[in-house]
Amino acid sequence: MTYTIGEMSKMLNVSSSTIRYYDKEGLLPFVERTEGGIRVFKEKDYEFLKIIHCLKAT
Repeated sequence: MTYTIGEMSKMLNVSSSTIRYYDKEGLLPFVERTEGGIRVFKEKDYEFLKIIHCLKAT
């Protein structure tokens, strides 16, 4: 199953811009993109983003 950045942000309760920032800073090099440049997230990406979010909160 795949998710958009909007769906992922709702699942993590963070803004889409936060996820874009993580990507810009190189924390998400594994996230795939469509030909149009849209980020496509998978379950493993969700788990990784949960870890990043947890580490940020500590």
